[in-house]
Amino acid sequence: MTALEYRGAVRDSEHAGDIRGALGTIRLDDTAPRRGLSRKAKTLLAIIGPGLIVMVGDNDAGAFATYGQAGQNYGTRLLWTLLLLVPVLYVNQEMVLRLGAVTGVGHARLILERFGKFWGAFSVIDLFILNALTLITEFIGITLAAGYLGLPKIAAVVLAALVIVGAAFTGSFRRFERIAVAFCLGSLLLIPLYFVSHPAAGQMAHDFVVPQLPGGSGQLATVMLLVIGIVGTTVAPWQLFFQQSYVIDKRITPRFMKYEKADLKIGIVIVVIGGAALMGATSAAYAGTRGDGHFTDAAGLAQGLQAYGGRAAGLLFAIALLDASIIGAFAVSLSTAYAVSDVFGLNHSLHRGVKGAKGFYGLYAGLIAVAATIVLLPGSPLGLLTEGVQVLAGVLLPSASVFLLLLCNDKEVLGPWVNGRKTNMFTAGVVAVLFTLSVGLTASVLFPAITATQILKIVARCGLASLAAAAYTVVRRLRVGSPAGEAVDRTGRETWRMPPHALLSRPTMSAGRKIGMSALRLYLAVAMILVIIKIVELALGH
Repeated sequence: MTALEYRGAVRDSEHAGDIRGALGTIRLDDTAPRRGLSRKAKTLLAIIGPGLIVMVGDNDAGAFATYGQAGQNYGTRLLWTLLLLVPVLYVNQEMVLRLGAVTGVGHARLILERFGKFWGAFSVIDLFILNALTLITEFIGITLAAGYLGLPKIAAVVLAALVIVGAAFTGSFRRFERIAVAFCLGSLLLIPLYFVSHPAAGQMAHDFVVPQLPGGSGQLATVMLLVIGIVGTTVAPWQLFFQQSYVIDKRITPRFMKYEKADLKIGIVIVVIGGAALMGATSAAYAGTRGDGHFTDAAGLAQGLQAYGGRAAGLLFAIALLDASIIGAFAVSLSTAYAVSDVFGLNHSLHRGVKGAKGFYGLYAGLIAVAATIVLLPGSPLGLLTEGVQVLAGVLLPSASVFLLLLCNDKEVLGPWVNGRKTNMFTAGVVAVLFTLSVGLTASVLFPAITATQILKIVARCGLASLAAAAYTVVRRLRVGSPAGEAVDRTGRETWRMPPHALLSRPTMSAGRKIGMSALRLYLAVAMILVIIKIVELALGH
């Protein structure tokens, strides 16, 4: 079978062909079954990349600050949030890798083609804005790490930007992935940091499995906002767009779905270990000190770790922060370049050289250049920008999850790969929780004096709204005589690919879906406008 015959709906011809991963190659005509441990191991090594990079990229500069704040202010008593987020991370990212492998079309393009120009434009514009702000936070992390290491700020930022741009501009997917995987391995520095800091392992094991909200009723609002921050930094919209497009660019097809799922699981394990190690190390460093409960920024965390565990602890943290900021910048900028290029029909593959995809590489480099410049401008409100990223991510995440769920139930798009009943039930619950957290975070930014009681009322009302929506869905299914949902024919899954969009029938919109989409549109419009106004007010005050 030739690459042309296997393309299906793939938009860039370079997205079909041999898989040339960082750790191995799988030829397009290699259709032999994977039997034996050695054969399976070689296949997994060739596939590893998308899940690993998207997950390790998630433990970026923002995550370092959020997990460090949790450890410094509340010890390890919020570790349970990481464990609860494991199934959320897996289900969300498993759905996008399935979309990528089966359709060969990026996330933003699918939204455009299945839900119309408004939502397609919205998905690209909000991703572009949010990712641009997120990139700034990555460079903030670079400057903080460089400051601790004694490196000149300008030189560190410029050098990091050159590394980030140069890795993608090699014109070789394999070379980029090897560089990215090498930086992913750098995240393992958090493991020796854990042992240097030697937090109480028994207490950490307890806090992993026993949920609690520390601080008492007087600090409930503050703690809940930090929990929302942990969710926002761990489950981010850019992850959906990045992994789907990267799976496509790596030329992974449904034949290798189980190997890509294993890649994703490896990435999630590394993320959870890293987050737990960071929270545990900062908890041990600040316990019983004057800094306990007084988080400042990542630079302060490095100083606190040095005071507790010696220079080695501070160095491990700073180098890991620098590494995390760079791998985060890789993923965030690529997700934007992939999405915009896919929607506008531009060539968008790391298999191409710069001349073969000028728009794609121009977007990638332009974002890096702008973010680096803003960080170096004197008087830039960097702390405010960091806060703005968290808020906007919280506002936009529910809408990203809604479209993900709808796409994964579209039989025209996924055929025998559509969601099963259990996945739909779990994901619907996740969307309800994310929406509740989004409303709570938005309210807290707009109204800083909000009390714990008011936040709990918001959570309760959103919960009731979710239950009402679920009840409506059940009643509607009963009326049409399909309470259990239709059975899905899974035969022939390994070779099924989505046909070109021109051959697909238009999705039908029920009355309930139209009402829900309209409500989502109204919420996003109001929340984003109010949040942007608030951020501008704070910036002017700054």
